[in-house]
Amino acid sequence: MTEMIPAWVNGELTPVEKLEAHIKGIRHKAISVFLMRGDKVLLQRRAMGKYHTPGLWANTCCTHPHWGEASLDCATRRLGQELGLDDVALSFRDTVEYRADVGGGLIEHEVVDIFVGELAHGHEPVPNPDEVMDTIWTPLHNLIEDVAARPAGFTPWLQIYLRDHAGVIFQSA
Repeated sequence: MTEMIPAWVNGELTPVEKLEAHIKGIRHKAISVFLMRGDKVLLQRRAMGKYHTPGLWANTCCTHPHWGEASLDCATRRLGQELGLDDVALSFRDTVEYRADVGGGLIEHEVVDIFVGELAHGHEPVPNPDEVMDTIWTPLHNLIEDVAARPAGFTPWLQIYLRDHAGVIFQSA
């Protein structure tokens, strides 16, 4: 079944096939989640089977809402699908927009609702190998330094979030 995501076409929000949105660089909705444990952030390394940015480190999880799906519901759903995490309380932080070349002729032009949550000790991710090949907890200050030193190892959107939006995303971290 073709995945339809909310995108703006001729100024109106309408369902668009996900791959078409990326091929044409159509502005579309997305969510991103950052799970924290004190000053550490949970990162995932994208599975090699992903159709863009395989093997790169990214924020805890991200995706596109289905047509008609609320952003918080989408974020909760995706934490379960990618990392086996259910019942994590998420707080909305901000909506940001970016446009980035993600390789292979694909463009992410996203309007992203960003959520942050605290994951208690004793709750660990159980990665879905179709989505995630590895996870790591890393101190936020180390992450910022690592991305600056080795940007090619991280997704374009994580680089943008850290460069342009870290103050809002990590306001209480």
